[in-house]
Amino acid sequence: MSDETPQQGLDRGLTNYGDTEFARFLRRSFAQSMGYTKRSLAKPVIGIANAGSDFNNCHRHFPELIAAVKRGVLAAGGLPMEFPSISLGEPFLYPTSMMFRNLMSMDVEEMIRAQPMDAVVLVGGCDKTVPAQLMGALSAGCPAIQLVGGPMMTGRYQGERLGACTDCRRHWGRYRAGEIGAREIGAIEGNLATTAGSCAVMGTASTMACVVEALGMMLPHTAAIPAVHADRLRAAEATGAQAVWLAQQGLRPEAIVTAQSIDNALRVLLAISGSTNAVIHLTAIAGRLGLPVEAERLNRLSEETPVLVDLKPTGTHYMEDLYAAGGVQAILRELADLLHRDCMTVAGKTVGELLDEQRDAWVDHQVIRPRREPLKPEGGLLALSGSLAPNGALIKRAAADESLFEHTGRAVVFDDLQDMAERLDAEDLDVRPDDVLVLRNAGPLAAAMPEAGYIPIPAKLARQGVRDMVRISDARMSGTAYGTVVLHVSPEAALGGPLALVRSGDRIRLSVARRTIDLLVDEAELARRRAAWTPPQAPARRGYQWLYQQHVMQAENGCDFDFLRAQARPDDAGTDRQGDRP
Repeated sequence: MSDETPQQGLDRGLTNYGDTEFARFLRRSFAQSMGYTKRSLAKPVIGIANAGSDFNNCHRHFPELIAAVKRGVLAAGGLPMEFPSISLGEPFLYPTSMMFRNLMSMDVEEMIRAQPMDAVVLVGGCDKTVPAQLMGALSAGCPAIQLVGGPMMTGRYQGERLGACTDCRRHWGRYRAGEIGAREIGAIEGNLATTAGSCAVMGTASTMACVVEALGMMLPHTAAIPAVHADRLRAAEATGAQAVWLAQQGLRPEAIVTAQSIDNALRVLLAISGSTNAVIHLTAIAGRLGLPVEAERLNRLSEETPVLVDLKPTGTHYMEDLYAAGGVQAILRELADLLHRDCMTVAGKTVGELLDEQRDAWVDHQVIRPRREPLKPEGGLLALSGSLAPNGALIKRAAADESLFEHTGRAVVFDDLQDMAERLDAEDLDVRPDDVLVLRNAGPLAAAMPEAGYIPIPAKLARQGVRDMVRISDARMSGTAYGTVVLHVSPEAALGGPLALVRSGDRIRLSVARRTIDLLVDEAELARRRAAWTPPQAPARRGYQWLYQQHVMQAENGCDFDFLRAQARPDDAGTDRQGDRP
């Protein structure tokens, strides 16, 4: 093969034996051992990254889903080649799934790069799998398209609809408050998650699905289809066929993921009042192409973008209702004048072209509110800064108690997860309803950033009927959670950030109006505390944990590894933006 002829299909990236023709001969020989004909081996190769696992309940329907992808690839003239990747089942990983997101992204990137494929279908769903797949695919640069497994359907208990996991937290709170007993909570446990799929509410998995469709990396109308709906299989078949088209056109992710398409994705994130985790993941995804996601930009968009989707945990409905109501495309139509319409999508059409095709499409305004009658007048998320979080923090204001938006209270500090577990429900805990609960040493470096920021209300206050308090941490919060919770405080305590210096009894002031979170302690006292501070733990000595601790970045950089972020690339306005990697 001459240098001028681009490598395609099985001729891509031949194994190096020092003899190119022998490598081609050997590869085709072994491929034929799997029963492929020479005619099939001449077609474009479409990789299918399978994140299925017996340790991932969200993905238990993937065999049928991937069969439909293969059907679409074959019908469009391609050769589907499935390959496994790391799978991150949210409740089945220790210490957290977040710790392994970057590892999965490396796995996906290197297998796309190392194996011969003309395009790749990324099949994921559970919280960290979709961002990991996109991060890897963007770094690899191969034409790619995302397919999610879809949300589970709701269950029923004594006439009430139940959906994991917002209803998990609500009923667990009732159990902690003594309103229901062990028998009832056990019955609820068996009815919260009753089908395949990711959480039935606007948790991180559903949020990322919506964000990725808005970003343009997923076929339109496919983010919200329930996992067990026949449309999910039809979407899988269409995705496989579209992957062949992407391979033929050579349409790569960097032509789709731009500063403008990230704006569109942020608009949808704000309009759905999505998971705070999505800010970290979208920052990491954009960072693989050298594109920033700044706090100021998020806040500007948040002021202009109302919450439109009435869905738990912010509202009352579930993901199956969102799909029936019109899905992400209906949300985009409501936001049409705020969007960058010329952004390209994997469908081969721009956002504007897709919206023009749907002008008369029906929408259920009980679920997706019209712009003139929003659920909330401003976006669901807001970035904060201040003396307690010099590099930033985040609050999901749409899920918080507005009476706490301007609040000053006494700090009740928990030094780490173990300290919180041991003391939170103690009867002698010195805590009042107007206090501020503080959890530290739960950031990306110290504890792989668990979803512990939703600090439970202390049991003795819960029994008194207290349902919300200001809570602050360097941890994350599940997208299914709610409350007045300040997260992602940076720098984290383990790096010696101001959070490390807070003591119980200090005064902390939250001001949503001013976008600030401040520690009201004078600088001289903080300097004394800083001089006495020591790091909370010894570093890991080997393996992935060592790599993670050496290279993980803070929340404002998406918690990606410093060596995986791309050099900054010029944005569409022609201005060079500096990345973090030297």
